[in-house]
Amino acid sequence: QVQLVESGGGLVQAGGSLRLSCAASGTGFSTNAMGWYRQAPGKQRELVATITSVRTTNYADSVKGRFTISRDNAKNTVYLQMNSLKPPATAVYYCNAPRPSSAGNVAFWGQGTLVTVSS
Repeated sequence: QVQLVESGGGLVQAGGSLRLSCAASGTGFSTNAMGWYRQAPGKQRELVATITSVRTTNYADSVKGRFTISRDNAKNTVYLQMNSLKPPATAVYYCNAPRPSSAGNVAFWGQGTLVTVSS
């Protein structure tokens, strides 16, 4: 079982920055990938960024060059640094932790943190 708690969301003006944090409890943090997703009002949840256990990263095209995902295994925490924010980035941001199980990968989710970018 994995519990995820996101923090760091808020209201920011266009062009500003925010850093989201996701603290994970449970075992296996350092040996598994982590990810950030977001869901804007009226839209489906979409991938923002992922980071593997060996710190290989992957980003949605819309955030490349502006967002950075990182992890601190000593703190069981994954971060999302968001720079040059634009109003379309307004969404609830969710932390994701896929974990292997006998039935295949199981996805654990946090409760989400709201990011609002004003123009």
